[in-house]
This record gives sequence, C-alpha cells and structure tokens, in this order.
Amino acid sequence: MKKLTAYSLFILLACFAISSSLLFKQYHKAEAKTKEYASTKLSPRTYSLEGKTITEKITVAAIGDILIHDWVYQDAHRGTHYDFNLIFQPVKEMMETPDILTANQESTLGGTEMGLSSYPMFNSPHEVANALVNAGVDIVSTANNHALDKGEKGIFSETKYLDSIGLPHVGSFTDKKDQEALRIINKKGIKIAFLSYTYGTNGIPVPFGKDYLVNIINREQMSEEIHRARTQADVVIMSIHWGNEYQRYPTEDQKELARFLADQGADVIFGSHPHVLQPMEWIKAKDGRKVLTVYSLGNFISGQMRDYKDIGGMASVEVTKSVDHNGKRIELSNPLFQPTFVAQQHLKNYRVVPLRQAGTYGFSEAAAKNNEIEKFMTQWLK
Repeated sequence: MKKLTAYSLFILLACFAISSSLLFKQYHKAEAKTKEYASTKLSPRTYSLEGKTITEKITVAAIGDILIHDWVYQDAHRGTHYDFNLIFQPVKEMMETPDILTANQESTLGGTEMGLSSYPMFNSPHEVANALVNAGVDIVSTANNHALDKGEKGIFSETKYLDSIGLPHVGSFTDKKDQEALRIINKKGIKIAFLSYTYGTNGIPVPFGKDYLVNIINREQMSEEIHRARTQADVVIMSIHWGNEYQRYPTEDQKELARFLADQGADVIFGSHPHVLQPMEWIKAKDGRKVLTVYSLGNFISGQMRDYKDIGGMASVEVTKSVDHNGKRIELSNPLFQPTFVAQQHLKNYRVVPLRQAGTYGFSEAAAKNNEIEKFMTQWLK
C-alpha cells in the first residue's frame, strides 16, 4: 500500500511539473506576442519632413544616330541571323554606367522579311535592337526623317519587335492611343518622360488620317504634350530631329526652337539629324529653370566616314530630386560628354570605341582629337 501511495505521489508530482512547465512556456509566448504587437495599441504617429530632406540622384544619358548602312549590317551577318553585339562591346561599360540611356534609332527596324536596304531608304535587321538592349540602352527615339522609309508596315514591324523584347520607344506609333500614351521611366523614384519629334520624313507623305504614325514638329502639339508630361513626371526629355546635315553648329532655327521647348517645360533636349556633333548649352527658361540642350549627338554607329561623321559620343547629366516640407525640387547638374569613334577595316570589323582609345584601332590622332571634341562639345557650358 505504501509502495502504491509513493508511486501515486510520484505520478502526481510529475504531472504537476509538466503542467507547470507548459503554463510557463505559454505565459512567455503570450508575453512575447504582446510585445510584438504592442505598437498596435499606440496612437497613430505623424511623421513630419520639417527639417528633413529626402534626396535621390540619377544620371540620364543619350547617344546619337544608330544608322545601319548596308556594309554595317553585312559585317554583322552570321549566316542565318545578324549579330551586332561586337560593334558595341568596346563601349558597353560606358553605356551601362548611366541609370537611363536613350538612343536615336535612325534607320527603321523593319526586319529581313521586308527586305534590308541602305541609303536613301533604310531598313535594318531587328537584331540591332537586341544589341542596343544588351549594351545598356533603355529607350529609343524613332521620330526621324527615315521613319516612313518602309511606310506604315515598317513602323508596325519595328513596333511589334521592340515591344516583344521590352525596349520602350517613342516618336512613331501604331494608332492614336499609342501616340497619346506617355513614355515614362521611373528610376529610384525619379520619373523621366521621353518625347520625340522630327522635322519631316524626306518628302514621304504621312498617310491621310494617320498623323499618329510619326510625330512631326508642331508647336501646339509639342506644347500640349510637354505640359501633360510635366503633370506626370519629374523631368521631361525631348529628342528632336532638326538642323542641317553635316553642319557642326546649330542654326538660328534650332536655337529658337530650343528656347521655345525650354519655355514650354522641357528639361533636357537631345538633338539629332546633322550626323556630326554640335555643342551643348544651358538655356535659361522663362521660369528660371536651367535646360540642357545638346544640339546634335552625331552618329554613334553608321557607315559614314571622315569629316567628323565617324565621331559621336554619349552626353550625360545628373538629375537630383529633393523632397522636403516645402515640396519637390529638381536640379540638373554636371553635364558631360564622352567622345566615341567608329572604327573599321575596309568596311569590316565595325566597332564603336572610346575616341581616346581609338589609336589601338588605327586612328593615329585619337588623343588629340579626343581633347578637341571634349572642348568643342562643352565650349558653351557656363
């Protein structure tokens, strides 16, 4: 009987110990849960920006004409396809450095099914776009004088392919809704809107009732779009096809139009069409903003040679967005230009290379020419 009583007592003590242990653990779990959600019982807290500033900075850059002459696409031919990646390999690191990079896609990317062609009516392989994406291009401008070289079908083929590889584009469109849709890239909380217009299409008429196919310079239309873009973006960039071919300084018409665009609200103007470089300049808009204008970015890759037609480059500018209790501020600063050179040997082995390094590709005047171009492009910056 004593043995049984002792045994029963042992069992009771063991049960008590287990129960106590479980209660102890549950207590601490309950206590931990309460601490974890204790903040939910506090009154809502309002955070003030007074005395604080939130700042983000990005670099936006542009390269000039992607103009694919026949000897360029023949050099990129690989039997069953075209590969343009090697052309941009020497400057890929440079092109990948900016947060956002835009390019002027001068020749229509209609693809081989439409028949490839060169000057005076261009049609280039789709694979050009793949190489641009691989090298760091984020968006292309397609409003230029060659936009209708393959007609409406060329624009549709180009658009379909660019959409299929996820490369944004602006300047030529498939319908009115497409034309009215703003192209805005958001990087680190800074929204950049891209617009694009051309002076014309080499005399090829825009089909009746289809003005949406290509953005032709129209001040009323540009003003409306710039103002609309400013309501949705922090910075408005205008890519514009203008000026005289092979002229190294802007015309008075270019300068006057640049002032108009600045006054309407454009923040950066990237020019193309002359096929040679034209200087950079700060324009003061009527509201006091500093507007960076690059009158011409020249050729980045083309089959043109000599007389500065094989020298291009990348223009860049820093965009700083600051937000405090007074609101939002945008500042543009530190404009730079990095010259490039189109190297080739007997119309083969095309490469875009940093101009300062072009000596290794057979350009004996590389260093001196690089210094000349840097001074030329920045001579008007104050």
